[in-house]
Amino acid sequence: MSNTCISIVVPLYRCDKAVEELTDRISTTLGALKLSFEIIYVNDASPSADWEAVTQIAQENTRVKGLNLSRNFGQHYAITAGLNYASGDWVVVMDGDLQDQPEDIPLLYNKAQEGFDIVLARRVERQHSFLKRTGSKWFYKTLAYLTDTEQNAEIANFGIYRKNVIAAILSMKDKTRYFPTMVRWVGFKRTEIGVNHAARKEGKSSYNLKALLNLALNTILSFSDKPLRLTVKAGIFISFAAFIFAAVTFIRALTGHIVVSGYSSMIISIWLLSGVIITLIGMLGLYIGKIFDQVKDRPTYLVAEKINFE
Repeated sequence: MSNTCISIVVPLYRCDKAVEELTDRISTTLGALKLSFEIIYVNDASPSADWEAVTQIAQENTRVKGLNLSRNFGQHYAITAGLNYASGDWVVVMDGDLQDQPEDIPLLYNKAQEGFDIVLARRVERQHSFLKRTGSKWFYKTLAYLTDTEQNAEIANFGIYRKNVIAAILSMKDKTRYFPTMVRWVGFKRTEIGVNHAARKEGKSSYNLKALLNLALNTILSFSDKPLRLTVKAGIFISFAAFIFAAVTFIRALTGHIVVSGYSSMIISIWLLSGVIITLIGMLGLYIGKIFDQVKDRPTYLVAEKINFE
């Protein structure tokens, strides 16, 4: 049975300059609480010296543990790897760029002691550009609508989770991993508290518009069949509209209002229906592709190296 109270899981990508400061701040903060803890850094095959920074610190501090993934799998797969190795009764997930502040962990932990299984950190003033905030806002709105789940642009991965919540998330066999949506899907008693959001220590986020769109598409296809249901509704609507148009055309022909038959409406109808059919086939193809990925049953991540794990 574990005697670790809190496991801190931190995915890393281009965060080598922040690792030492983050470790010191976590250690100082949790040391003041007099709680046992471990810090699990997961290097997602970062091109910078993230793994070297982790190994150097881990050699001097056995509370610091590291996982080095064999290639870049993505942030949420790195989080999954860290969760699988976490041994604490509580697990904190946070980013490694110092925008999530370790000094807020006691707030999350103390709130959790009021009987909550999940306490999420709500970023009061996000330190992102206007374009990033706007993109995130519409990303989460679209995600919420198409997955029928609650989404909030002010809430990301940062939070504290009871170990039974983590066990429930790890029991999900989805090959597409998106941590915030998985947290909302499993349920449990959840609340949120406001926290400050710091500026990124260096560099910029790897989530550009293309990455956000890909993430949204993969998450929607994995968590919901709503796009298919919307397509069916659109097909019914188009069929109904076509029936009305045909009836009106037939009546006009009988009453002599159509003297010369034209081809414009026919061509438009053909193009419209062709577009709908191609879209539907493409959507079905995407879902079949997801099923193909699922049945291959490949591991969601591979660990090349680890340090300070027994």
